[in-house]
Amino acid sequence: MDTKSHWDKIYRTKQPNQVSWYRPHLEVSLQLIDDAAPSRTAHIIDVGGGESTLVDDLLAREYRNVSVLDVSSTALQVTKERLGAGANKVNWLCGDVTTFNFSRHQFDVWHDRAVFHFLTDPRDRAAYVRQVAHSVKPGGHVIVATFGPEAPTMCSGLNVVRYDPDTLHGEFGARFQLEKHFTELHQTPAGSMQQFVYCYCNIAPVAR
Repeated sequence: MDTKSHWDKIYRTKQPNQVSWYRPHLEVSLQLIDDAAPSRTAHIIDVGGGESTLVDDLLAREYRNVSVLDVSSTALQVTKERLGAGANKVNWLCGDVTTFNFSRHQFDVWHDRAVFHFLTDPRDRAAYVRQVAHSVKPGGHVIVATFGPEAPTMCSGLNVVRYDPDTLHGEFGARFQLEKHFTELHQTPAGSMQQFVYCYCNIAPVAR
């Protein structure tokens, strides 16, 4: 089964609040985005946004240039229906983050909670980092959250790579200047605990 078919099946067979990563509100992500983008005209992308409520909360905070990318059209459709007329305020993108045709320096803030750790092939991780460097403006911010060292080794039937802050930041390189990192203990809808590691980086301008 290819990646898109796998995730479409997940989202067809589970309610939004039944997937393990569900939270009613992504409080840590929202605080980091508020710090990174005080201007409500900032261009923000939520990678793997799927059925996440982050987009709802960003619109409630009056951000006006929000994009949501997910490989699953099923997940995106669920969120569009939940938002109703508000869905027209969002730029919806369906595709694989490692190959999507992003515009150069399109975003001020890149947010990813729980996509990067599914990239078990080093070539896919390298492609992801190139996508971030291409599409985020110099001086922009990158927020990536993955499973931490004590988290499960699999999620939704797929293997994951677990990171501590140093190894996660190390995947991105020196141009991604680490500003802060957090560890979050997330309680799943089933009641188990998952450790998430957040890295919050600034992209340094390319030296000339």
